[in-house]
Order: sequence, then structure tokens, then C-alpha cells
Amino acid sequence: MRIAAAALALSFTATACTTPDAASQSASMTQPMVSPILTTAQAFDDQTYAQPQVARVTHVDLDLDLDFEGQQVGGKATLDVLAAPGAKEIVLDSNGLQIASVTDGAGRRLSYSVGAMSDDGGKGAPLTIQLDGAELIVIDYRAAPNAAALQWLMPEQTAGGEYPYLFSQGQAILNRTWIPTQDSPGIRQTWEARITAPKPLDVVMSGVRQGEPEDLGNGRRAFRFVMDKPVPPYLIAIAAGDIDFRAIGPRSGVWAEPVMLDRAWREVNDTEQLIEAAEELYGDYRWGRYDMIVLPPAFPYGGMENPVMTFLTPTFIAGDKSNNGLIAHELAHSWSGNLATYSSWRDGWLNEGVTSYFENRITEQVYGEQRAEQEYALSYASLVEGIEEAGADSPTTAMRSPDSISPFETEGVAIYDKGTVFLRTVENMVGRDRFDAWLTQWFDNHAFEPVTSEMFLADLREKLIGNDAQLEARLMLDEWVYGTGLPSNALKPDPQTFAAVDNAVAAYAADGTLPTANTWTGWTAAEQRRFLERMPEERTDEQLAALDARLGLSEAGNNEVLFLWLEAALRNQYDPAVPQAERFLSQVGRNKFVSPLFTALSESDWGKPIARRIYAETRDSYHSYTRGRVDATLGMTAGE
Repeated sequence: MRIAAAALALSFTATACTTPDAASQSASMTQPMVSPILTTAQAFDDQTYAQPQVARVTHVDLDLDLDFEGQQVGGKATLDVLAAPGAKEIVLDSNGLQIASVTDGAGRRLSYSVGAMSDDGGKGAPLTIQLDGAELIVIDYRAAPNAAALQWLMPEQTAGGEYPYLFSQGQAILNRTWIPTQDSPGIRQTWEARITAPKPLDVVMSGVRQGEPEDLGNGRRAFRFVMDKPVPPYLIAIAAGDIDFRAIGPRSGVWAEPVMLDRAWREVNDTEQLIEAAEELYGDYRWGRYDMIVLPPAFPYGGMENPVMTFLTPTFIAGDKSNNGLIAHELAHSWSGNLATYSSWRDGWLNEGVTSYFENRITEQVYGEQRAEQEYALSYASLVEGIEEAGADSPTTAMRSPDSISPFETEGVAIYDKGTVFLRTVENMVGRDRFDAWLTQWFDNHAFEPVTSEMFLADLREKLIGNDAQLEARLMLDEWVYGTGLPSNALKPDPQTFAAVDNAVAAYAADGTLPTANTWTGWTAAEQRRFLERMPEERTDEQLAALDARLGLSEAGNNEVLFLWLEAALRNQYDPAVPQAERFLSQVGRNKFVSPLFTALSESDWGKPIARRIYAETRDSYHSYTRGRVDATLGMTAGE
């Protein structure tokens, strides 16, 4: 589906002001913005086969049908190509795509070849197309039924239980399993899509919906979407199912299954306040709408920052907004990650670390300084623990992944928490006002562009540090970004932040004294997590029973707290917790919870058979990302 000729695309300046109802309006079509391609050594992405300096994709147009019975997506992808003079071919990324034909815009067949699969299969294979002068490429294809980016759910796997469901998860390099393009964060692309699905299912994507669905008269409807800003390809996302929408503010709302919509809306109905706080901190929100969809529990992440349509796990819903740092985090990505995006996966901290810092600032603005400080203290403690486990000299603790390891081996704490502590440290040394002004101009000057660690540090030095040699030495910038472990100048959290909780932990460790039930329920979720994370690891059955009886942990409504209880119980081979853990693992697919619980079981002879029994029942319900991690933990494969 093409709205205009190849030279036309979606306007960079058009505002995505539509709403998800019948009042939606089409975006205007004018000359597109083409983001630059970085050519420095740090910008090189070793997870793509693309050669963007030779020929690159600038726009993707999808015309696809969703086949729920065959669990496949298929149709046409039309790619706008910008090639260097004399370029004869373009290289795309592909993983399991079933190619029927490749033509130019006039229907003339183009020669193509699919190369050998990567050793581990994750990178897929290069799809090389001979251009023969073409500026438009039309690929007729189908994704494989087991495409790793797509999770097809049977009705019984949904909250409503009546209709099937589909969602995608493209990050890091999974979108090449259902979209033929140059699947690299440094090759930003605008896109549009026409998606057909069986009635009465609704479809949402990480682009602005255009008007009402078109009834095709054959039991199917067609939905159209537009993303008029160039984005990294991993941010193209889709979900389809029995879902409804409820508005929150003039530019925000939430989608969910009808039976989940009330709970979801109540949890996120302060989102407009979060957007306003973010704008006050670092400038205008540039994506038009900010909608969210609460997915079925098989979704492997807490959230995914897909533009204009954040994907969320239902496990964050606690009834009291205590886990809404997740919303602040995904919203913050609209600046750090989606607006200015790392060119290479080795710079993961530029997305996640900056976003985690930004999240904490939004939290402070909306929920108060105490909550923000508590969440920072939890992040700092997680960083210290992660570095201790990995080893302070481990290359996996460097914020920018060194060439000696895969970028996907870097510890999560180095990408998220170390980045947070780094920026808090810089802010503390230079002053908040100066730092905020600098970070605002960083987003402004690199909007819709790829960036690198090298660029980030150079900008800091030029526009914030200047010729202040003493400040440069105190900041230890290179040690933070390229070094391992935790630099000596790291800003520690205020020890008074959790003073009462830490005293309670000490009393419990000393003689088994537990907080009263009233004290426990009076604590914030962060304080409850702090207690469970700091309590002694080894507990007897009697101690665990007393802990649960006093604090009601097995009845916790906050899944972050419930997970910590189950992890401690399984680690200590506590039989009464097994049925609850089994229910939890059969209902939740979030990797943050699933993988550690199977790890806790796998570490003892008592737990190994339990883990294998539960996993045999739950494996097929997990996303490929979660399955891969639990497979590795248990040493199992799909055939077992």
C-alpha cells in the first residue's frame, strides 16, 4: 500500500494528533525526514548484515494479513531505498522469512539471494537484493509460524478466554523474523502499515491509527497506521485481540482486554501528569499521542517503549500505583531511546541508563522525593549486588560493552542501574539546573538521530565541563562508561532513606524479631522490597512460615513483593510455597520473575524435578525470549 510516489513520505513536522476512535485523521504527506547514518567505529552494529553506507532503507510500507489459524503474518513489504552512486545491491536482515518474490516499484523482478544463517541463528541471514536501478523494492513474503518476535496466544491464554491474541516484541534483533528490512538501531526508518485481521479483533501498532477500520466484507477488517518520525526498526510493534480503549487525557489512553480495562485504567490514570512532568523537565513530547496497551501476562518484559503505544505487562498492576515507575520509565524513553537512540547495541546504557535516571526524576516530580530516593536506593543496591556477583573486573559490568563480549552479555545492572548512578553522580557534581539544561539540549540536538557513547561524552565535555580540568578529573567519565565495576565517586543514596527498614532487617537477622503487621502494611512497596531483599538468605521452614503468617506475603497484591517471597521460599526448599509458585509461573510470562524462580528451583536436588515438571507445562506459554533463558537454566530444549 503506497499513499504517494517513492519521493513522498510522511512529514517530519506533522503532529500525530489523532485519537484511537472514529475521529482519527490521516497524517499529511510531504517530504520525509531522513536520519543520518553514523560511520564512526563506535557506531558500527555487528548484529546486522546491512551496509547502510552503500544502500539503506528510509521507509517501510507493510501490507500484511494476520493468520491466526496458521499463526503466520504474510503479505508485502515495500521499501524506499537510498543508495550511493553506483551501488548495485542492498543487504537486508532476515531470519526465517519465506520470500515469494522481489520486484521493483513497476513490478519488474529483481534478483535476490539469502545467505547462510549465523552460527547461533539469532542474527539470521543476509537477504541481498540486486537493485538494478530500483529505488523501491517490493518483497512478497511470509513470516515463519514460529517467528521469534511474534507471540500467538490461544483464547484460554487471555484474560477474556474467548478470542486469540497476537503481540510482537522486536527488541533486540527479533523484528527481522517478521519484517524484511535493515534491522539495526542506527538505521532509522519511517513506516506505514495496512493490517488485516478477522472480526471482531482490534489491531494496534506503534504508529498512529488512521481513521476507522475498513470492513472488507469477508469477515475481516483492515487497519492503517502511520509513523511519520524515523525510528529504529525494533520499535515497529503490533498487537491484535479482543481489546478496548479508554481515554486518560487529551493525548493519552489505555487499551486492554475488556475484563482488564477498569483495573488497567485505574492504575495508569495519572499518565497525563507524568507526561506533563517529563515535558517540564526536558522539553516537549514530540510523538503526538501517548497510549498504552496492557497485554496478556505472557509478555516477557515489564514494558516496551514502542512509540505512541507502550506495551505493558499486567504484572505491574498493584491497585495502588506503587509500580508506576514502569510507566514513568517507558514514557521517558520517548526522549532517551526513541528520540536519541544508540547506533549500536553496545551502547545500551544510552537508552536504558539515561531513561532510568529520567524515570527517577519524573517519579520525584509526581510522587515525591521520598519515593524517588527509595527507588534510587534500590537501584544502587541492585548495582552493587550485580557487580559483586559478576566481579568488579568483569567486562560485563562496563556500561559500553567492550568488543571482547557480545553486547547481549552485558549485565542488566550495568545498562540500567550503573547508568542511573552515573548521571545522578554527574548531576550532583555540576548542579541540577546546569545538568538539566545540558540534557535538554542533548535531546534537542540529536532528536530522531542515532548516537554513541563517544558523542555523549564529547558533548558533556564541550557544553558542560568546558575547560574545568578539576571537574573533568572529579567526574571520571571514561571510567564510568568504559571501565568495569563501580567508580569510587559514585553518589551513594542517603542511608536514612531506608533507616527504619534496615533496622528491622537487623533485628530480624539478630533474633528473628519481625515487623508488626501494621508496620508492614504501613511501609511503601519499596520499603517492603528492601526488607525482603536484605533479610538473611537462609531460612528454615519454621521461619518462612512465621514470616508469611505475620506479613501475609503469599497474599501480596504487588507482584514485585510476591515474587521476592516466592524466590526466597523456593531457594530454601519450602514445600508449602510450591503450589503458589506453580500457579504464578503458569500465569506470568515476565522474564524478570520467571527466570529467577526457575533458577532458584534449579539450584537444589529438591527443586530440579519441580522445575522440570512445571516448565513442561508452562514452556509453550512463554515468549521466545523467556523460553531461551529458562531453557539455558534447565539445560532443556523444545523437544524435552
